[in-house]
Amino acid sequence: MAVSDKRLFKLMIDREIKKKDLKEMTGLSYGTISKLERGDNVQMDVLEKICIKLNCQLNDIAEIISENE
Repeated sequence: MAVSDKRLFKLMIDREIKKKDLKEMTGLSYGTISKLERGDNVQMDVLEKICIKLNCQLNDIAEIISENE
């Protein structure tokens, strides 16, 4: 199993939020945002900050996918 953050970037497109905007809203670094783009592991508090600022739930920005997909 793996976690995919693709939903976050789809949500950002839908809401017309740029990476720069996300950085300013959440206080995250570009390095952390790049980790999300690459699918690298990030701390849970990173996802929490994003959910709070975007007023969404964790399943709106991430999903668990099986190895077969």
